[in-house]
Amino acid sequence: MSTSTRPNPTIRRKLIEVSLPLDEINAASAKEKSIRHGHPSTLHLWWARRPLAACRAVLFAQLVDDPSAWPDRFPTEEAQEAERNRLHDVIRAMVPWDASGNETILNAARWEIARSVAWNIGEEPPPRENGEAILRYLQEKAPPVYDPFSGGGSIPLEAQRLGLRAYGSDLNPVAVLIGKALVEIPPKFAGQAPVNPDARAEAARGGAWQGRGAQGLAEDVRYYGKWMRDEAEMRIGHLYPKAALPDGSEATVIAWLWARTVRSPDPAAKGAMVPLVSSFMLSTKEGKKAWAEIVHDANASDGWRFVVRTGELSKDDEIQLKNGTKTGRGANFLCALTGAAISGDWIKAEGVAGRLGERLMAVVAEGKRTRLYLSPRNSDELVAKSAIPKWLPEGEIANDPRALWVISYGLKTFASLFTPRQLVALTTFSDLVAEAREKVLQHAIAAGRSTASTPLHEGGTGATAYADAVATYLALGVSKIADYSSTIVLWSSSRDQAKSTFARQALPMAWDFAEVNAFAEAAGDFSVSIAGISRTLGDLPAMSGGVVYNINAATNSFPVRPVLISTDPPYYDNIGYADLSDFFYTWLRHSLADEWPGLFRRLVTPKREELIATPYRHGGKEGAEAFFMAGMKDALASIREASVKTEPLTIYYAFKQSEIEQEGVTSAGWASFLQAVVDTGLLIDGTWPVRTERGARTIASGTNALASSIVLVCRTRSDRSGVITRSDFLRALRRELPAARERLRDDGVSPVDMPQSIIGPGMGVFTRYASVLEDDDSVMSVRTALALINRVWEEIENALDADFDPETQVALAWYASHGFDTRPSGELITLANAKNISLSSLFQSEVFLDRRGKAQLTPRENLPAGWSPQTDGTLTVWECVQHVARTLEAKEGGQEAAARLVAGMGGKTEAARALAYRLFQIATDKGWSAEALVYNALADEWPTLERLASEIPNPVASPVAEETPRLL
Repeated sequence: MSTSTRPNPTIRRKLIEVSLPLDEINAASAKEKSIRHGHPSTLHLWWARRPLAACRAVLFAQLVDDPSAWPDRFPTEEAQEAERNRLHDVIRAMVPWDASGNETILNAARWEIARSVAWNIGEEPPPRENGEAILRYLQEKAPPVYDPFSGGGSIPLEAQRLGLRAYGSDLNPVAVLIGKALVEIPPKFAGQAPVNPDARAEAARGGAWQGRGAQGLAEDVRYYGKWMRDEAEMRIGHLYPKAALPDGSEATVIAWLWARTVRSPDPAAKGAMVPLVSSFMLSTKEGKKAWAEIVHDANASDGWRFVVRTGELSKDDEIQLKNGTKTGRGANFLCALTGAAISGDWIKAEGVAGRLGERLMAVVAEGKRTRLYLSPRNSDELVAKSAIPKWLPEGEIANDPRALWVISYGLKTFASLFTPRQLVALTTFSDLVAEAREKVLQHAIAAGRSTASTPLHEGGTGATAYADAVATYLALGVSKIADYSSTIVLWSSSRDQAKSTFARQALPMAWDFAEVNAFAEAAGDFSVSIAGISRTLGDLPAMSGGVVYNINAATNSFPVRPVLISTDPPYYDNIGYADLSDFFYTWLRHSLADEWPGLFRRLVTPKREELIATPYRHGGKEGAEAFFMAGMKDALASIREASVKTEPLTIYYAFKQSEIEQEGVTSAGWASFLQAVVDTGLLIDGTWPVRTERGARTIASGTNALASSIVLVCRTRSDRSGVITRSDFLRALRRELPAARERLRDDGVSPVDMPQSIIGPGMGVFTRYASVLEDDDSVMSVRTALALINRVWEEIENALDADFDPETQVALAWYASHGFDTRPSGELITLANAKNISLSSLFQSEVFLDRRGKAQLTPRENLPAGWSPQTDGTLTVWECVQHVARTLEAKEGGQEAAARLVAGMGGKTEAARALAYRLFQIATDKGWSAEALVYNALADEWPTLERLASEIPNPVASPVAEETPRLL
């Protein structure tokens, strides 16, 4: 009997409620974001997708018991910690991307889950070495995993990889299709050979199919994708002519670079259309610089034309060229003919009237291991403008002023986002999906597949369903190339390649854009898109059944229950998924309306029900927040009822950059979300900071770039929970947070994440009770509780200062006021007197420098090389921290040299680590970003330094050779 059906099962603490190896999880998550080939995210774009490493680790820790839950098996704290470290090693092994296809590593993780499941129902798990038996056991007895906001499908996919039954649902049909393509379709055809003629001919020659998983399906997607690409080139290849090189030879065009034009408002321009160019620089690579210039030519249209130049540039000339014809932020330009100002209002009015144009600025061709930039010819524009699409994509762009700015310039329909040639290419490929499907159907029947006519969307698995499956991936391929085939695509002058439409979560206006060649075997070529999809498909688990439903989370009655919930809900007002995904929906709908009639029954994606706080949909900010709160409470109430009671549920929340910078941990979105969690009757048992975002993410003014993710660990609050007062709450916080802080620090929570992480144990206290009453007997809000948690945490941090030696206490107080600035010695005397230490002692300790009437904390660059804590006669915690920070950054330093310093600190090691956290907080509060980075990096490195230090048999600090410190 499973734990989900056994009456009154024992509730045991799970690993995620106690400890996680955060350093390794965060490192794997960050590294994964740079992986492209074969990664499931390359199947199709979805915004704010959770890294697989984080999802895999969270699910594992959610299901595996913490050793403290089994005191009879692990009776001492030492035994529990040893077992906990062993489980951490299992997580460390499975989170790297390379481990995602390693059956030995994954089977070890599956066995640990099976063991916890088995022990809880009085059984023993299958043998470790019997992978098939472990999978069967998990399928039968482990709780199924369900993500009711499944989005890009990361959580169901990782549940499937861990051998669990995987379910998901989403309101957005594009997200649902992506989820089905990842977890639902591949298992249906796992282990089956491809049906294309080449594969069948190989089989007829005795070449038995040796593929695994969905590799046969992947091979067919590749084959029929190539047929589509070749067929399209035969039909429309004439619209993509070669470029003529100066030596008379020809080269393949990579992209045509266009600039939008507008009629000049200056009467002196005589109504000429003039270019709106954000930058004239085409390539900024050293030794290969290329740029466009405007040449006045009476014989050219409107009296001017573009000419491409190459060669060397002065720094000032390059800066001027990078400014294009823009005069600042926004749509403000200069008339290239007269120098008159062109305002944003003028451009918007002309755009809305349909009077913006385009002029070809340059042609990018493929050279020998380089890009060639050529001046445009009249024939280049004539060919482009000769393209006439047979049909246009349907739908209007939503009027979302936060992220969809193109409509202000007259681009109101999805068709208006593409050039005629782009529309011809995309509509041709879209039409070819249906033709390819018919070929797949014929070949599947010829290959002996069942002739049952049940379609894929009704659960079919025969030839008809298989044709539907291949068509689904081909349509996703068309949708992918649309991302590189719009007039929002920019050209990267530093990388000599096109950026995608959704380089960020918006449709901003692009003034000069790249029109890529659909047959150049680069980004935007269908063959490139299909190759990525096929590789991803072939590497998917495809090992157990999975289902992704099209369900609104606020009204989800859960077709499967009880379930283990792990979910990544929308982030308040952060991303308008529905508005953005319409860009893809319009192409997918044309290709797959028959194959997935339920998903594509609407003209555009559903908007009104989307659970985000969108002011323009709900009559303003207050109405949007009320809608979000009500919907999220409904969704969480459904989640609470459907959850298996023996395991905690996990909820991801991603802070956006503006929240962290402007509002911190009491931001409106965060507080509103937590309020919904609390009001639903959930107890917040922990918060883990998972750094799931790339450091190189796109951040610009006004964007909603995500800064970090918090994983909330929740359980159902007991109906017998009591009521406490505000003062009781504060006392409980002061009693429990110090130990919680130490545990988080031991788990590798960095200083930058500590304010968010400490919310977990703080909210654990708050949500332990039915309510916390204010002094006037009103119920305390979550926002107030967050502020109090933050205040108590700061009190704890400040109280720890008293544990430092007097020199360090004085240095800390000075640093908080002046940093490393020089100030009158009188200020230092005042601080020294308060700590009962002499001024001379502060100078002799080398913590401070004597500036003859002035004083200064010794800058790190002035610290002596070769310093050793073992030979310092007046060793202070301050010196320990500053010397280790300096040594880590020194050219001849690094981890090993820094570890030797740590090894020699003796009893000051823990105090030094605590000081690094404290200094990070001070630097952050002061806005000293460079200093904050130093201490955050130091705290992150500290566990590694301690481990290395423990391996040094006779620690003797080695001098770090550097240049002689300069004197100030």
